[in-house]
Amino acid sequence: MRSTVLLISSGFGFMAEALDNNLKKQGLITEFAEHKVRSIEEKKQDSDIILLLAGDYIYNSPEALVYLKDITVDEERPLCAIGHDEELEVIYQYIPQDHFKKVFSRPFDAKYIAEEIKYIAKAAQEAKLGKRILLVDDDPTFLKMLQGWLHEKYNIAAVKSGMQAITYLANHSPDLILLDYDMPITSGPQVMEMIRSEYNSKEVPIIFLTGKSDRDSIMKVMKLKPQGYLLKTLSRDDIVAAIDNYFQTQRWDSFL
Repeated sequence: MRSTVLLISSGFGFMAEALDNNLKKQGLITEFAEHKVRSIEEKKQDSDIILLLAGDYIYNSPEALVYLKDITVDEERPLCAIGHDEELEVIYQYIPQDHFKKVFSRPFDAKYIAEEIKYIAKAAQEAKLGKRILLVDDDPTFLKMLQGWLHEKYNIAAVKSGMQAITYLANHSPDLILLDYDMPITSGPQVMEMIRSEYNSKEVPIIFLTGKSDRDSIMKVMKLKPQGYLLKTLSRDDIVAAIDNYFQTQRWDSFL
């Protein structure tokens, strides 16, 4: 499986083009994002490694730099940077130097960087060979908390809506989906129906996340025949143990 490099720059100039060409020669896929949070957020999901090509824009992009720090820590995604010394010093004000897997000084050798990125991306991909879990929940606070609880043991991807989940599943095959039952616009049951109707995702196990623990609510959830359900009110240890048990036993009653 080919690794994907997310290249963040202020545009597709000469240096970005040189990096793109050399990364492709190393068998890597290149995705491009602007130095804006929305652009990075849209493209990051499919990337194995992030490469920041610094420029004058970094002096006016604190939000993007803070966002990069957060996602590379929370999602354990390798981050590399290329820049002049003064540009790197600005970046280090927002992203500690030890957060970077590798830093390259300008002027740079695009061929050398591409070779180094290839090795880093390969190691990152190998680290992801464990179980993959897709989290689907419209509550960003709960989503981030659950992601933090699980990322030490599992490869986690997180989306905030059912439609984002469907888009993600078009190109990925997680080992488990943790799906919020009560979501606006497209509810958990509706998302499950769409997932089950797609050939590539119909066999992926689904565990519903719900905040309701009364018998009627639980029976309503289970009538949809997911692999199980998890109460959002459970402790960190109980939720992690329940997911561990599922992968060990493949039994939904481990979640009751």
